[in-house]
Amino acid sequence: MSTEDYLNDITEIKDLMNKSTRFFSLSGLSGILAGIYALIGAGVAYYLVSISGRSYLIIGGKIFRYILLDLGIVAFLSITTGVLLSVRKSKNNGESLWNSTSKRLLGAFMVPLITGGIYILIKLASHHYGLTGSLMLIFYGLALVNASKYTIGNVKYLGYVQIILGLICAVYPGYGFWFWVLGFGVMHIIYGSLIYLKHDR
Repeated sequence: MSTEDYLNDITEIKDLMNKSTRFFSLSGLSGILAGIYALIGAGVAYYLVSISGRSYLIIGGKIFRYILLDLGIVAFLSITTGVLLSVRKSKNNGESLWNSTSKRLLGAFMVPLITGGIYILIKLASHHYGLTGSLMLIFYGLALVNASKYTIGNVKYLGYVQIILGLICAVYPGYGFWFWVLGFGVMHIIYGSLIYLKHDR
């Protein structure tokens, strides 16, 4: 057996190990669309606050409920789009979307995300609103970094960027809205575009 044959065998074994431990059906296009949804949602929220005649939100008020609905719609569209495009990509790759690797990925992603969501709700309930944007970015970034070991390695870099933006946002809480737009909108579009060009095409 030649050296070239050994190298080919090693490459095949490596590919099989990667496929069994990493989820490759994440779609770059879903990242782009999630960023677009976030920018549109942010525009709607900005408009709602501007027509209220105030530069701040009254927690529990009508505008606040509209903005919560706005965020819910953005999250729903992002998740639905991500799932649908991942299903299509997994079929094109001849892979199963729901397998042991995707289950581990989902668990690694959801634990920091749910923990952060509960913590944010606790802070809101105790009338601590200033760091909401920062906490959303930080916990989302931690979720991405934690899940990155089960999918495309580049995901962790998006997570690092989100964490850094969240920490800077904590220093400048008055600009939380704009950091949120940058993290969830602009960075998703940039990251999704890179993944699309590198992997999807």
